[in-house]
Amino acid sequence: MQDSALLAKAMGAAANAYCPYSKFSVGAAVLWDDGSVSLGVNVENASYPLSVCAERNAIAGGVVAGGKKITKVAVWAAVEGTVAPCGGCRQVIHEFSANDSVPVIMGGSIDVATTAIGQLLPDAFTPSDLEK
Repeated sequence: MQDSALLAKAMGAAANAYCPYSKFSVGAAVLWDDGSVSLGVNVENASYPLSVCAERNAIAGGVVAGGKKITKVAVWAAVEGTVAPCGGCRQVIHEFSANDSVPVIMGGSIDVATTAIGQLLPDAFTPSDLEK
């Protein structure tokens, strides 16, 4: 799937975000190694720490559907510049990524940037760290 098509899916999903407090709608689209795509939006809660980011919602939905390894992620918000995954989302993306070079497409109203998950989260905590 082309980057632009995956980003368009993330942008479309953002319209369904539940963000009555921040008014900051985020959409995410995750491409899995079986070719399926899962979507997510940020879902806020009056108890702010219970809010969940779009990326983690998309990944959770993909796992429920049988997703094993992520091959590409797109995140979109109506911002100048681009929107990047938070640290927690970077860790979860890395956990399910096929490798450190999985592309993360970060889009905004005008700009788009793409980088690898390994660049966004160098020295990630991985399952091998649990064996030390």
